[in-house]
Amino acid sequence: MADGAGESESYTYAEAGVSIAAGNALVKAIGPLARSTARAGADAALGGFGGFFDLKAAGYRDPLLVAANDGVGTKLKLAIDHGRHDGVGIDLVAMCANDLVVQGAEPLFFLDYFATGRLDTGVAERVIAGIAEGCRQAGCALIGGETAEMPGMYAEGDYDLAGFCVGAVERGEALTGERVEAGDVVLGLASSGVHSNGYSLVRRLAADKGWKPDRPALFDQDALLIEALLEPTRIYVRSLLPAVRGGRIKALAHITGGGLLENIPRVLPRGLHARLDAGVWPQPRLMAFLQAQGNIQPEEMARTFNCGIGMAVIVAPADIKDVREMLERAGEKIFEVGSIEAGERGCTVTGRAGVWSARGDWSATHHG
Repeated sequence: MADGAGESESYTYAEAGVSIAAGNALVKAIGPLARSTARAGADAALGGFGGFFDLKAAGYRDPLLVAANDGVGTKLKLAIDHGRHDGVGIDLVAMCANDLVVQGAEPLFFLDYFATGRLDTGVAERVIAGIAEGCRQAGCALIGGETAEMPGMYAEGDYDLAGFCVGAVERGEALTGERVEAGDVVLGLASSGVHSNGYSLVRRLAADKGWKPDRPALFDQDALLIEALLEPTRIYVRSLLPAVRGGRIKALAHITGGGLLENIPRVLPRGLHARLDAGVWPQPRLMAFLQAQGNIQPEEMARTFNCGIGMAVIVAPADIKDVREMLERAGEKIFEVGSIEAGERGCTVTGRAGVWSARGDWSATHHG
C-alpha cells in the first residue's frame, strides 16, 4: 500500500457509535405500542416530523392548553442498576399527567425523549412499553418522541428519560385554587410507594446500609425490596377528572419534590394555611423502613417523601361525602387528612413525634 493511503479511509456513522438501523428497528417495534394509546383527537401513528392532535375531535369548544414536562430523577439509576426497565415509563407519564390534572386539565398527548450512549433496542422497547402503559392509564395518546444515541455522553448501559405532556381544559374551568377558603377540608389519596422523588436519599441509604435489593423486604416478606422501591408512580387522572369536571374539587396538589410541606401551599391563596394531622392516615411500611434506616427526622420526611399521600384534594365540607364516594368507586384509598384555616400561606403537619411546618411566598411560577 502506498504511503498516505490511510488518509482516504472511509468513515461511517456506525463506526462512530451510532446505529441508524437500530433506531429504525426500534421505531418499527414501538409502532404497535403507540397505536395502543390512540384516543379521540389522535391516531398515535409514528414516523412523521411531528404529531397532530385535533382538539375539536376530542370534544373541546374553547380550550386552554396546559403543558408539563418532567423526568424520573435518580429512580432511573436504581432501575438501570438492577435491570428493571419496565416501570420507569409509567413514572415518566405520571409525573407529567398528574401535574396537568391538578390544574383541571385532561392529558391529551405525550412525547418522550430517550437518550443513551449506545442504543439497546431491547431495553428501549421495554422502557417505551412502560410509557405506553402510562399513557393508557392517563388516557392520553403517545404521538411521538425522540431517541438519541450519543456515544461518549453516557456510561455503558445508562440512559435518560424526559417526558412532555399537553392537556386541555375549557376556558373558565381551570383549577387555580382561588376558590379555596377557610373551613375547607383536605383529603389525601394514597400513594403507591415512593413515587419519583427522594431517590438520591434512597440510593444513599441503600449504599451505606448494605441493602440487598434482590431479597425479600424486611417490612414485607412477600415482595423483593427492589420491587417495593421501584413501584411505579400512581396516575390519578381517570379517578379525578369526573369530580374536577363536576365542580366539586376546589384545588389539587400533586405531592412530588418538597413533599406535603412544599406542595400544598402552591395551590393556596394568600392568607390561608393548611393544617394536617399525620396521625389520621397509616404510615406505609416502606416509609417507616426508610425513616428508621436513615434516622430521618419527621420534618425531613415531610419535605423529601410523599409519606403515603400522593395527591391532596381540597373540597368544601358539604362535598366530602360525594367526592369520597366518587374516588373510592374509582379505586382510590382516601383519608381526611386536614383542613384549611386563616393564616400565613403555608402548611403545618402535626403528629408522629412533633410538629413541622413550612411558610413562605410560593409563587405561581414555582419550578417543580
